Amino acid sequence: MSPASDDLTILADDMIAFIEGHGLRRFHGSVDYEEVPTVLWKPGGNPDSWKDFVELAKQAGAPFLTMDCWKLQREELEELLQSLSTSEIASDDDLEDARWLRTYSGKTGFVQLGFAHQGVMMAYEASTEWYQRYQRLLDLAEDFGGIPIDGSGQDDEA
Repeated sequence: MSPASDDLTILADDMIAFIEGHGLRRFHGSVDYEEVPTVLWKPGGNPDSWKDFVELAKQAGAPFLTMDCWKLQREELEELLQSLSTSEIASDDDLEDARWLRTYSGKTGFVQLGFAHQGVMMAYEASTEWYQRYQRLLDLAEDFGGIPIDGSGQDDEA
């Protein structure tokens, strides 16, 4: 799989087949770095290094791997566009980037594999360039959403 791919659906399908072919099971979930100690796999320029990751999980005695795939849903993108269009922080370029993302609606932009070993989660991730742009815009929209514009929501106790 080319690292420049704009849809990771085939990669995710290949991962499922490879994992099951090694007799491992999949747990549908994601590794949250803020919740558990995590070590990220470094692919070292090898787009197929995820296979080494799966084989390492098996050798480490992992009974299953966590797997998370994220696909861009049109509804999520429309909500993001709405949020950015009412934002005083978002630029015209940000809005144009968000509109550009419509091209990727229905495509998989992020895949994560993980397994636990001695209290630490080992994780492999692959993402597209457009997914990273989407995440940047989402962070921008969430940052805007967390700022009270009129000062309400602050503690008014005296």
